[in-house]
Amino acid sequence: MNRVVTITVAAALSSLAFTGVSRAESLGMNTDQGIERTLRTFQGNDFNVEQVYNWRNLDDETTGPRSAPQRSGQAIRGIQASIDANRSLAHRLNNEGVDVRNIVNAEQAADGSMTFYVR
Repeated sequence: MNRVVTITVAAALSSLAFTGVSRAESLGMNTDQGIERTLRTFQGNDFNVEQVYNWRNLDDETTGPRSAPQRSGQAIRGIQASIDANRSLAHRLNNEGVDVRNIVNAEQAADGSMTFYVR
């Protein structure tokens, strides 16, 4: 019985240590620098493309596409440059009919998939 308790406690402590690591990593993955770094090396095919609201015309908020947090012009240019630097990703997006110049945001999910937001 004592051995079972010891193993259980050790497993619980190990899982807490790993939980802290993954949580700390996820906090920065969608920052401007974090998403740019991810986009430069992203090799997966697990991505989707969402239309975003017209930020200047908020009348389309009642129906239509999903909204995403707006990024600064500099951050948008950084995202687009990071995609351009990753030729395989740029090619896959192009095959999906996505013009990189229309991408205004990108977010990485906890499972590693990406969502690109286009205007």
